[in-house]
This record gives sequence, structure tokens and C-alpha cells, in this order.
Amino acid sequence: MALMGQMMGVPLLISSIIRHAARYYGDTEIVSRRTEGDLHRYNYRECELRARKLAQALGALGVQPGERVGTLAWNGYRHLEIYYGVSGMGSVCHTINPRLFPEQIAYIVNHAEDGYIFFDLTFLPLVEGIAQHCPKVRGWVAMTDRAHMPEQAKVPLLCYEELIEAQDGNYAWPELDENTASSLCYTSGTTGNPKGALYSHRSTVLHSYASALPDALGCSAKDVILPVVPMFHVNAWGLPYSVPLVGAKLVFPGAKLDGASLYELFEQEGVTFSAGVPTVWLGLLQHVQANELRFSSFRRTVIGGSAVPPAMMTALRALGVEVIHAWGMTEMSPLGTSCKLLARHQDLPEEEQQKILEKQGRVIYGVDMKIVDGEGKELPWDGKAFGDLLVRGPWIIDRYFRSDQSPLVDGWFPTGDVATIDAEGYMQITDRSKDVIKSGGEWISSIDIENVAAAHPAVHMAACISVQHPKWDERPLLVVMKKPGVEVSREDLLAFFEGKVAKWWIPDDVAFVTDIPLTATGKMQKLKLREQFKDYRLPSA
Repeated sequence: MALMGQMMGVPLLISSIIRHAARYYGDTEIVSRRTEGDLHRYNYRECELRARKLAQALGALGVQPGERVGTLAWNGYRHLEIYYGVSGMGSVCHTINPRLFPEQIAYIVNHAEDGYIFFDLTFLPLVEGIAQHCPKVRGWVAMTDRAHMPEQAKVPLLCYEELIEAQDGNYAWPELDENTASSLCYTSGTTGNPKGALYSHRSTVLHSYASALPDALGCSAKDVILPVVPMFHVNAWGLPYSVPLVGAKLVFPGAKLDGASLYELFEQEGVTFSAGVPTVWLGLLQHVQANELRFSSFRRTVIGGSAVPPAMMTALRALGVEVIHAWGMTEMSPLGTSCKLLARHQDLPEEEQQKILEKQGRVIYGVDMKIVDGEGKELPWDGKAFGDLLVRGPWIIDRYFRSDQSPLVDGWFPTGDVATIDAEGYMQITDRSKDVIKSGGEWISSIDIENVAAAHPAVHMAACISVQHPKWDERPLLVVMKKPGVEVSREDLLAFFEGKVAKWWIPDDVAFVTDIPLTATGKMQKLKLREQFKDYRLPSA
């Protein structure tokens, strides 16, 4: 019989994170740009008190343990209070992406069976449009005070600040089983209906610990951290948990995510670290470069959601900002890998270091990964063989919410990504399995093609998609959105690829567009592009 340890059985709970922040970093600031137009300041001590009052208010409204409470909100202090108040009382915080189509949002609300929906005033028209299609929602809560409540609304509304003010805060966080459901995030549903990933207190706390590690995101109490990645996008990559866990100052940008607004907030609050998808940094870089600005405190950023163009990494590094390439998924809570150099890489030439840093990186503790071929046979870690990427770990889903079937394959989650892993464990995504271009039986990485194109000075954004070919089955077509006021020809762009990729990888043609559609999370929507160009005839065809 095994000898058991004799340690306290204290459960890993989300409420313990905000309680820790309030007790040991109570005076540390939380700064939020509000939808009301002003800048709000308070601290972790006040945040924890208001989260307890919110838990009381929800209890008074009849919200039950396990019941889902939805949010349609930007990054701000009230949203943070909902994260902790809802999960802390034993209910489920369900963050909803307001950038999805209204029909998808109504589907998600109904599938989750949300009892209440909290929303920022920005989304009142959206709420009024979907309310009639969400019959199980018992109440809609406007996240503002009485002075800013809408004078007229098509649905009855509750006032967030009145709910808080009605409570005394005399509330003790309940001790829950750490495997209790805590929060719910849905995939963006680019293929079929969105699917829900239901996280637990245990998985969230473990993810928070791991993501804060030095070779992951490296969060510290000395940091000032601004999550640009929305709190409705996989819980802002876990930062609303990992930042209070280490006691760092937290800055929320609200709805203003343009380059000028972000730069102003970065400089005003002394932001040292941020996180977001490449499209956000494109806007910030353009503002900084156009106005010949510098960052006084901003020193590092984690970029994920889609591959970071090397040109963007170079531009940020020139401004003194370290880029941490990361990868993950909604189904992974989301962090899986982070790209940092090892000790033995410190003396390498900058060009060789750059090649390493362009990869998605090594797993953080808690995640295991492998690549397999079409028959499920594990492939070698040689940096050349690429196959389907599979993962497993304590913060990776076992099944989707309200689904009887598990997506796991022999205990591993199939990510849908195609990747290589080198001998040092650095993983590099070469494509999504649905985006990879299969030309004459050989695979071409659309990501590599896009990275080369993005480095051209005339290119604002580029997407590479497959187009049918009578001889090769598929060939790459480069879809390009040019920078304003800049001209470039098809021939110039194709010549730009010479010597940078294998000759047979060079796209067969270039299509210039005025706009490239993005998903609700800021990724290029290649499904729409493939539909748009499905009848495109390549010159070589």
C-alpha cells in the first residue's frame, strides 16, 4: 500500500488568487479606461471587496452554484470583478466574444444556458438585438452606474453599481472542490457552431502558476501589465489570474485599442509588459513609426493568436521591445508554448537567435506534445519532419461542454495544427491542417509564405491560400493588402521570394485586395478567402 503524504488538503481555487492579491498587494493599482470615457483607479483590496459584494448580489438574484453568468465586455475593472465574483461563489463565468455574429452569440448564450448577462454600454444595441432570441436569460446587467444608465432600452436592465452598493461585503468565499467548473470559453466557430471549453478552478490556478514562470510570460510584482488581448478571448490568455497572483500593477485599455490610444496609456502608466495578437501590434507600430516615437518603459510583449511576422519582431526589437512568441488554444486555457532562448544560445549571432525566436517555442511545464503522421505514428524531433500536433496536460480539455464525445486520440488532444519540433524541443507551426497547401503530394507552409510577404515594405497584410491546379492539385495564391499610398507589382512581389523559400514554394500569382477579412479574434479568415477565390484561375493552369 502506498505511503500517503501528510500535507494540508487546501483546494486550488480562483478566489484564493484575488484574496492573496488583496492581502499581500492590497495597495497595488488597477487602472481602467472606462466606457464612460474617464480613467478609473483603485487597488486589489478594493477589487476583492467589490467581487465579494458581487457574489452576494448574485446570490440575492438567485444565481445557483454551477449556473453560467455571461459577459459581453471590454477589459476593465468591473469585468475583473465578475471573473472573481462569479467563479468564487461557485458559478461559472462565461466570457462571450462580442465580435462574433449576433446569431452565433445568441447560439452561445442559449447553448451555455446563461442565467444573467453582464454587458458594457458599447454592446447595448447587440443586447437589444439578441435578447428576444435568448429566452432563458433572466436578467441583463448594464456595467455602469445609475447616472450613465440608458434612458430608454428595448429590454429591462439592471444597474451593476446598484447591485454592488446594495451589499455590505460581509461574505466569505466558499471552499469548493478544486475540480468545480469555474469559467467557460467558446471557440470562434470558423467551421461550424462554436464549441465550449469548460475550465475548472484547479486547471485555472495551475495555468496561472505556469504562465507566470520566467521562461513563460515572466510576470513579476515589479511589472506594470496591460493585456491588449481581450478578456473575452480565452480569458485574456489567463493574465487576469496570473497578474494578481504575482501582485503586478494591472492596466486595462477598455474599448480603445487603436495605436494612438494604446501608446498614450503605455506611456502614462509606465507599462512594462503587454500581450496581444499581431494585428494589434501592427496598428501600434504604425503609430509609433509614423510619429517617430519611442517607448520609455515598454520592454517586452507576448504575441500569439497567429504567427508573428519576423519583420514585426525586428521592428519591435529596434524599439527596445522583446517579443515572446507564444502558442496555445481555447481548448488549452490557452498557453502551451513560449519561445525564449536557452543559456547556450546567448552567444549565438543575432541572426541565429532570431531564427529560434521565430518559432512558437518550448512547452511550459504541465504541457506535453508530439507530432504524428497520417497513420498516428510519432515523428522524430529533428526540425524537419512535420505532422499533426497533439498535446495533453492538466489545463487541456477532455471534452467540449455538453458533448458526450471526447475529441481525444489515445488521451491526446489533436490541435489541428501542423508543426515541426527540433532536437531542443522548439516547436514551429507550419500551418493549420485545413490551411496547408498540398502541391504535387508535397506540403507548402502558408505561414512561411506570409512571413516573407509581410517583410516587403509595400505590404500591409498578406494571406496565402491554396487554389486548385489541374497538374499539381493545389498551388499557392498570395492575397495582398497594400499599405496606403504605396504601389507594388505582382512581378516585384514574386521576385521578392527568390532565395528566401524553395523555388517551387513561390506563389503562382498575386491577388491585390482592399481588405483581408479577420476572425472575431483578429486572425486572417482564410475560409472566406478560399470561398472568394474558389474559381480563381492561376496563370500556370
